[in-house]
Amino acid sequence: MIDLEGTQLFHRTMPFSERLGVEVLEHGPELVRSRLEHADDLCTLGGVLHGGALMALADATGAVCAFLNLPEGAQGTTTVESKTNFLRAVRSGYAVASSRPLHAGRRFVVVETEIHDDAGKLVAKTTQTQAVL
Repeated sequence: MIDLEGTQLFHRTMPFSERLGVEVLEHGPELVRSRLEHADDLCTLGGVLHGGALMALADATGAVCAFLNLPEGAQGTTTVESKTNFLRAVRSGYAVASSRPLHAGRRFVVVETEIHDDAGKLVAKTTQTQAVL
């Protein structure tokens, strides 16, 4: 089921996520889940969802997770480091990202994001550091 409030938050704060078609499934400080539907215009010539689209999904999902874990008085976050390991291709269906905070400090928030396919198989794993603004 789509989380309309979360989807609006993504699209309002990151218009690029709307252009990609990201939909939020749930959002809260401990877990943010979103998905991206396989589409021909987001693929490589081989019909595989482009790694950049997957990284954008992970970055957007992780950014909202970081935002929901900001210390009091902070105004926002910005990605200062992101590392992704790709493990398999997405050739159809959805890529589903799940982000969880690893560390929520005064200056940085570190988030881990896993992306799974419709079969529940791990597609990619991203660790990112968000600076607190």
